[in-house]
Amino acid sequence: MRTAIVGTGGIARAHGEAARRNADRVDLVAAVDLDPQRLETFRETYGVRHGYSDVHEMLAAEKPDLVQVCTPPGTHVDICIAALEAGAWVLCEKPLVGSLADLDRLEAAENRTGRYVSSVFQWRFGSGVQHVKQLLQSDAIGRVLFGVCNTLWYRNAAYHAVGWRGHWDTELGGVNFGQAIHILDMTLYLLGDWSTVQGMMATVERDIELDNVYLGVVRFANGAIVSISNSLVSPRQESYLRLDFPRTTVELTTLYGYKNENWHLSAAPDASEQEQRQVVEWGRVPEEVPSTQATQLRMLIEDMHSGRRPERTGLPEVRKTMDFLLSLYKAACTGQTVRRGSITPEDPFYRGMAHVMAAKQKESA
Repeated sequence: MRTAIVGTGGIARAHGEAARRNADRVDLVAAVDLDPQRLETFRETYGVRHGYSDVHEMLAAEKPDLVQVCTPPGTHVDICIAALEAGAWVLCEKPLVGSLADLDRLEAAENRTGRYVSSVFQWRFGSGVQHVKQLLQSDAIGRVLFGVCNTLWYRNAAYHAVGWRGHWDTELGGVNFGQAIHILDMTLYLLGDWSTVQGMMATVERDIELDNVYLGVVRFANGAIVSISNSLVSPRQESYLRLDFPRTTVELTTLYGYKNENWHLSAAPDASEQEQRQVVEWGRVPEEVPSTQATQLRMLIEDMHSGRRPERTGLPEVRKTMDFLLSLYKAACTGQTVRRGSITPEDPFYRGMAHVMAAKQKESA
């Protein structure tokens, strides 16, 4: 598969490494960036033969099978559509879109071209989450009763000073979209449909438009209640997921990505010896598969060879996550309890937070 990377900033290194680790399956033939020095450095690092400053020129000249999009979020949709119409599949960094309306545009482009878009949700692919999902699907540990889902990260003023960051129209969303999306998406992948959300958001410490703290409560369709705490002003950083079952607790404690060793299972304090042995057995993950872009790329190549839409990260799955994230924002902005699926095309939140905030600014003016 001939692949090209569009955007050679920080996150592109993960995609360059992904191509390198899948060198038996992909040939990284081109890279695109507006910054010639950054482009040249990236090409030298990853052995990329051709460099371009214009994505359309690259698509016409190279005709890649796959385009890996690593540009700022506000540019994703147009680049993805251009790649699809040029005959390529797409692997795009998160957040893929900022609205359900833009998802409709991508879906229409998929239908026109017969090619597919995959969003980077690499946390879905690690062996730890796959093991826990199997435990859930087999009903081995019962149903989830309660959960805690935290993204407690730290981003200083210099981080937000990069031109496209900190603005609704270019970054598309705050802590929920840019950072917490990893573990939030993974939690949805594990627990399935949710029913209602409530939330509060704020901007503290930094001079930005976007939220950098969010507190929420989610009720899932099976009755489980999960708290959400997301922050970009937490000096001691941690990503944490806790799921409590009737007799077992499952925990993930990590920061960026995870390994098998980051997952831990605990038995109830009054557990019998047999129960304790069972929990130890459940805690054994049979293999180590990293939660990285390289793992996701390998799975995507298999989908491409088979001509099938990516099951875990295709647009239907992206829509579920985006509907959830926009519902979190709607709950915080309106003070309402928001139900799953209630953001219809008539709802202003359907067009994303940039649209909502622009409308509010216009009203206040």
